[in-house]
Amino acid sequence: MKKTSKPIVFFGSGPVAAESLRLLARDFTIEAVVTKPRAPHHRGPVPVIELAEALQLPIYTVENKSTLDTLIDQDPFQAELGVLIDFGIIVSQKVIDYFPLGIINSHFSILPEWRGADPITFSILSGQPDTGVSLMLLTAGMDEGPLIAYGSYDLPPAITTPELTDGLIDLSHALLIEMIPQHIEKQLQGIDQRVTSRDESYSRKLTKDDGTLDWTKPAAVLEREIRAFIEWPKSRAKLGTVEAIITKAHVAKDSGKAGSTTIIDKLPAVYTADGAFIIDRLKPMGKKEMTGEAFLAGYKHAFLN
Repeated sequence: MKKTSKPIVFFGSGPVAAESLRLLARDFTIEAVVTKPRAPHHRGPVPVIELAEALQLPIYTVENKSTLDTLIDQDPFQAELGVLIDFGIIVSQKVIDYFPLGIINSHFSILPEWRGADPITFSILSGQPDTGVSLMLLTAGMDEGPLIAYGSYDLPPAITTPELTDGLIDLSHALLIEMIPQHIEKQLQGIDQRVTSRDESYSRKLTKDDGTLDWTKPAAVLEREIRAFIEWPKSRAKLGTVEAIITKAHVAKDSGKAGSTTIIDKLPAVYTADGAFIIDRLKPMGKKEMTGEAFLAGYKHAFLN
């Protein structure tokens, strides 16, 4: 695809933003990148800044809504369109209005389902059969703007958050390379989100406490948590007397007292409010990840105690 002749300004901060920017830079002229600054004392990677530097793109860092408004007051850009993905900062109407064509936000759910901070994780947690990507014209309300396009993505039963994220990044880019040129040529008109027939729902930011497994929940819910929280906050539990992070599990119909430990099909298992939670892979604290069988070989007594 030949790059579009009209530039865009990219707004984004996280890993999803970085990969999206990498793809967009192949097909579009990026006038500048607006992102969060490196946090004080942060020693890890800053994916968007590092990629923008590698691509030799101008970088503007803003810490919050107020400093973004101050940047726009300086009239720094010529582009008529902004594209926002995984930005993490509230954008005011002033910033939206600065761009004659507005700002397109790629949101990783089919709106109005899973508005908010973490739609990918909550799509897995809900157990729904599919999710998708919505291209929305940004408004001051949280994920409430009109849609210019959306696409669906089927959720396989064992999909994890990293796998789903990769798939939605690709779907997002496919929609953007089709719709941005049309929007620039003013061939699109936003439509109400209700056209998707999805129920309105909201996701939230996760906390470390979300990673504590609760055996009073059904086993099927806990299995979804393992897949949803695989990167963060991870799923932690006390198995007998052993603290561990569980990385893969499946469900059986066996029943017993919620929280009690047992062995099913030569694997460690914990009874829940509904069904048995069978552990395929786990990482005891201070140890490497191992199979359920290997765990029983070294920790069977402590597990069943």
